Amino acid sequence: MTEASRIALNDLLENWEDNECRCKECFLRLKQHCEELEGACLQWHARPGITYSLRAGHDRQTSRDLFAMVDIIDDDPSQRWLSVCFYGDMVTDPEQMGDYVPGGLLGKDAICFDVDDWDEERLRYVETRLSEACAVAAQGEAK
Repeated sequence: MTEASRIALNDLLENWEDNECRCKECFLRLKQHCEELEGACLQWHARPGITYSLRAGHDRQTSRDLFAMVDIIDDDPSQRWLSVCFYGDMVTDPEQMGDYVPGGLLGKDAICFDVDDWDEERLRYVETRLSEACAVAAQGEAK
């Protein structure tokens, strides 16, 4: 992540007042998980009033720039929530907790998971998907 992106991310986090849903805390947990994935490279894309995107790629990927995107949906800053999306061919969803979204990730079919409050089971499930997508990306392409 560039220094400018790191500063912008830190600025958002410092000014984000979490609410009872704890979405800021959820984001921080998922961000930390991404940072701990071997070979993962993070990018930050801010579109205030729309989304803030933490994009996770892998240094071995060849045809895609990322394997997951953790979006902070910013249409109402007092009620921010997360949408965590993966290319549909990079993850499984055995519990069918995600939504299939045609063209949902940079124009490609996606599986997305909404995180709108602290739910330990859902967070662990999404972390498992992050690890799974990173492992696929580490092999160079989709499975």
